[in-house]
Amino acid sequence: MANFADYTRNEETEVNSWVRFGLRLGVSAALHPFEYSKTLIQIGYEPIAAKPGKSMIGRPIMALPNIFQYAGHIRTVDGFYGCYRGLAPKLAGSVLSMVVSERVAEKLGLAHQQDKDESELTEEENYVQFKYNLKRDIVLTVSGIVVAHPFHVISLRMMAQFVGRESLYNSILGSIAEIWKTEGLLGFFSGLIPKLLCDVACLVLSSSTVFVVNKYFIKDKMARQYNAGFIQFVYSSLLYPLQVVSTCSAISGSRLMAGQPPIMPSYRNWVDCWNDLQGRRELKRGSSLFWRSQITDSRIIATSAFAPLPKLSRYQ
Repeated sequence: MANFADYTRNEETEVNSWVRFGLRLGVSAALHPFEYSKTLIQIGYEPIAAKPGKSMIGRPIMALPNIFQYAGHIRTVDGFYGCYRGLAPKLAGSVLSMVVSERVAEKLGLAHQQDKDESELTEEENYVQFKYNLKRDIVLTVSGIVVAHPFHVISLRMMAQFVGRESLYNSILGSIAEIWKTEGLLGFFSGLIPKLLCDVACLVLSSSTVFVVNKYFIKDKMARQYNAGFIQFVYSSLLYPLQVVSTCSAISGSRLMAGQPPIMPSYRNWVDCWNDLQGRRELKRGSSLFWRSQITDSRIIATSAFAPLPKLSRYQ
C-alpha cells in the first residue's frame, strides 16, 4: 500500500513538473519578440538612429530605442509572424533539454526528491540536502545546455538573418544541413563554453550565497523568497558579458552578413571575442533594455540596396 502511495505521489510530481514546464514554454513563446530584439542588440545591430534625449539624472544623451520600439521595428519590417523567427528551434531545444537532463540526472543517481522543511532537519542534514540539490541542478544545467545548444545556435542564426535579409536558416533541417556543410560538427556548439560558464557559475554562486544568507541571517520564509530572486539577479547581471560573448560567438563565422566583417570581426575563439568586445566597451550590450544610450559617435557602414545595414555603436 505504501509503495502504491509513493508511486502515485511520484506520478503527480512528474505531471506537475510537466505542467510548470509547459507554462514556462508558453511564457517564453509570448516573450520571444523581446528575446529576438535583445539578440540583435547583443550582436550590435542598431537599425534605428539615436535621438537627442536626457538621462534619468537630466544629462543630455543620444538615446537609442528601447526594447518595445525595437520589437516594433521588427514587426514593421517582417510583420507579426516575423517577430517569432527562431521560436521553433528554441522550443524544440527546451523540450529536448528537459527530457534528456532529467534522464541523465536519474542515471547518475540524482533523481528528484521532495525537499524537507528545514525545521525538521538537523544542521548536518540541511547541508546534505543542499549539496544533493546543488549537484542535481549542476547536472541538469550542464546536460540540458549541451544537448539543446545546437538548437540554440540555429535559433540565434535565424534571428540574425534579419540583418542581411538572408534565407539560409529557414527550417530546422535546412539549418542543420547549412551548419554541417559549412562548419562541421563544431559549428553546432559555437558559443557553448561561455554559455556554460555563465549559467553554471550563476547557479553555483547564487545557490551557495542563498544557502549561507538564509542559514545565518534570514529566517522569515517570505523574505527568503525575495532574497533568492535578488541574489540571482545580481549574479546574472555580473555574468551578463558571457551571454553577449556566447551570442556573438554563435553567429561569428557563419555565412550570414551579421557574422562577417565589417559588421562582426572574425573571431578565432570566444576568448578573442571577449577581448575584442572588452576593448570596445561593448560587453554589456543589451543589459539595459529600457534606457539605452549611445556612448560615443558611431561609425556608419555605407548604404546598400540589399538590406538596411546597421550602425555600429557603443551603447549601454
